[in-house]
Amino acid sequence: MGGRFLNLFKPLGRVLPEIKVPERKVSFNEKIFWTAMVLIVYLVMSEIPLYGLAAQGDEYTALRVIFASNRGTLMELGIGPIVTAGLILQLLVGSAIIKADMGDPQDRSLFTVASKVFSIVLTGVQASAYLISGMYGTTLGSGVAIIIFLQLIAAGLVVMLLDELVQKGWGLGSGISLFIMAGVAQQILWQTFAPATGLFLGSLQTTLNGQQTWTQWVLGSESGAYGSVIGLVATIGAFLVAIYLEGVRVEIPMTYAGYKGFRSRYPIKLLYVSNLPVIFASALFANVFFFSQLIWSQLGRDNSNIIVTILGQYDTANPNTPIGGLAYFVTSPQNFQGVILDPLRALAYLGILVAFCAVFSLIWLEVGGLGPAKVAKQLMDSGMEIPGYRRSPKPIELILKRYIPVVTILGGIVVALIAGVSDFLGAFGSGTGILLSVGIIYQYYELLMRERAAEMFPAFRRILGE
Repeated sequence: MGGRFLNLFKPLGRVLPEIKVPERKVSFNEKIFWTAMVLIVYLVMSEIPLYGLAAQGDEYTALRVIFASNRGTLMELGIGPIVTAGLILQLLVGSAIIKADMGDPQDRSLFTVASKVFSIVLTGVQASAYLISGMYGTTLGSGVAIIIFLQLIAAGLVVMLLDELVQKGWGLGSGISLFIMAGVAQQILWQTFAPATGLFLGSLQTTLNGQQTWTQWVLGSESGAYGSVIGLVATIGAFLVAIYLEGVRVEIPMTYAGYKGFRSRYPIKLLYVSNLPVIFASALFANVFFFSQLIWSQLGRDNSNIIVTILGQYDTANPNTPIGGLAYFVTSPQNFQGVILDPLRALAYLGILVAFCAVFSLIWLEVGGLGPAKVAKQLMDSGMEIPGYRRSPKPIELILKRYIPVVTILGGIVVALIAGVSDFLGAFGSGTGILLSVGIIYQYYELLMRERAAEMFPAFRRILGE
């Protein structure tokens, strides 16, 4: 099924919309321009309401922050289908069900086409699920439903192409990272300063009016509708911890075979696989939530049904609020008050999150080409070696095996704990969102410094392998 499966997508690669790789060197300023344009288009789409849909409330903002989506707008689905498609294919490649050599340009190209096809399919599936489950109400006419469906498909294609535009070299980083960072920043500002619900304006005014107690202002209300003091403290704390962890690393001494006396160090960061495990875990949890809600609505909203009992039971008065089943345990309590009221749910959520992050860390280690064997080969090919050992990939691989697997699992557990605990304390933008934004900002900083150095000193590009 391996290579033959990917070959099935070869004809589709000719008809799918595609952003071409630039045939010339794109200047640093031009990359900044296109990155800014992509961000502006995303922000505009996040504010344009879906035609034919009335204003909607949102009961699961935390999931939307992670997927850079906005309720009732063209960015309703956000990057959810793209991330989910990537997750499915990465798991299939990681488990060797699909054989793909990511070092082979042809396999890599077919893998990209397969990802785009899966993204489009999942956009259609999720759009259909939203409509069928009654998320937009049960009184929509068939004509309006079709118009909303087509809008979501078109918006999904635009998001996919915006991400591809940035990744193909016209911009900096990736569109997905850019959208997540913008979404988190927007959410944090809104939860802090919004007139209706923000901590300093909405929540404080509500407290002064006697509509909630000072305890609720500090710890958060059960509904999580207003910002809280402990949420603000948790937000600042999560940012500081995440920034600190970005700098935690083990450094292995190296020498360069071509130059005697040249010494360097190969860093193995604690967050070795970055925040990808928590993205994959969040994507999985979000899909459990969405599809369990769909099944619940199709089975007559019967909470006594055995399938519904296992997958997810929902409040009939508030269809977007899980009250039991798997969906209930893969969504975090809104804040500290929610943890106190249901500690079993909080512990179950944290345990599931930690387990999946650890597993996804190990999977990405091989899928992403970050395993000891591949890293050792890359270091050897670049002329690096470990002092005191013969020049061969095997000694380097043995040294790396002491650190990389342990650091990978530990890093996955650490990011899961930070994300989970931050959510328990009601951090603005969600714990996962904060982790992702810090990691993305750090990556953009390194990328900007690298691009600027390459722009000022063209010979530096050869050292970077460009």
